[in-house]
Amino acid sequence: MQNNTNRGHLFGLGLDNEDGHMRITQAEQFSILGGSKETHERLTMTFIKTFKSLEQNGKRLEQMKPHELDAIIKKASEEV
Repeated sequence: MQNNTNRGHLFGLGLDNEDGHMRITQAEQFSILGGSKETHERLTMTFIKTFKSLEQNGKRLEQMKPHELDAIIKKASEEV
């Protein structure tokens, strides 16, 4: 039986907001807070592509080693 309490979660933080608008996006396995409209959208798309890549490879976030996850996030970021 799998223990579902050990689920990974990514958190993105944007620091370049100058318009005063508080942007928050929450999903099952990621949360993004702040940033300009462009930064917030880029972080959101990067995380969506990251999870799509994990799914295509049959992996779950909590199974990934930090350096493996870093490589996937960097690749997803380059595709945005």
